[in-house]
Amino acid sequence: TKINILDTPGHADFGGEVERIMNMVDGCLLLVDAFEGTMPQTRFVLKKALQAHVKPIVVINKVDRANIDIDAALDQVLNLFIELGAPEEFLDFDVVYTSALKGTSSLDPNPETQKPGMEPVFETIIEHIPAPKVDISAPLQLQVALLDYNDFVGRIGIGTIKQGTIHVNDNVTVSRLDGSTLNFRVMKLFGYQGLQRLEIKEASA
Repeated sequence: TKINILDTPGHADFGGEVERIMNMVDGCLLLVDAFEGTMPQTRFVLKKALQAHVKPIVVINKVDRANIDIDAALDQVLNLFIELGAPEEFLDFDVVYTSALKGTSSLDPNPETQKPGMEPVFETIIEHIPAPKVDISAPLQLQVALLDYNDFVGRIGIGTIKQGTIHVNDNVTVSRLDGSTLNFRVMKLFGYQGLQRLEIKEASA
C-alpha cells in the first residue's frame, strides 16, 4: 500500500494552498499537541478539511512530555468538531498517540504503551481512510494544485492524477478555467519515496 502524505501550512495566510491540498486528498491527520491542546491553526485547518468533507484522524503528539492532559486535549478536539459543525459520522474520530521526537506511537493513550515506529498511524490510515476511486484505463486527467520551480527543469506542476497514466515524453493538453488550452510535452516526472523526490518514467492514478 502506498500512502501519500501532504503537509499543509497551518496559517490562515495560506488559505488558498490549504484548500487546494484538501481537494487532492482522501483523508487527513489532525495533529494536536498533548501539552498545548488545540491552537488557532488547528481550527483553521480543520474547518478547511470539513468544508472539503475530508475525514480526519486525530493524532495526539508529544505524549512523552511531562504535565500533559490527554483527556483535556481530546475534549478540546471534540468541542472544536462540534463548534465547526462537523457531520455526525466525523464526531466518532479515530485517535493515535505519538511522540514525534522519539519516533514512537500507540493506539493507547497511556504513554507507557508507546513503541518505536509509526505503524499504528499507517494502519489507522489504511483501515479508516478510503482509497481513491480511480480509473487507470481512462484518458489522462491530472489536477494541478501547486506549482514549483527548478533551475534545470523550469516550472513543475504538483497535483493528483484523477484518472489514466502519464509518461515522460507524452504530449498533453492543459485546460484552463477560461476554456483555453495549451499543448506541451512532459519533460520529466517526479514521485516520492519517503521524503526523497525521485525521477520516474510514468505515474498512474
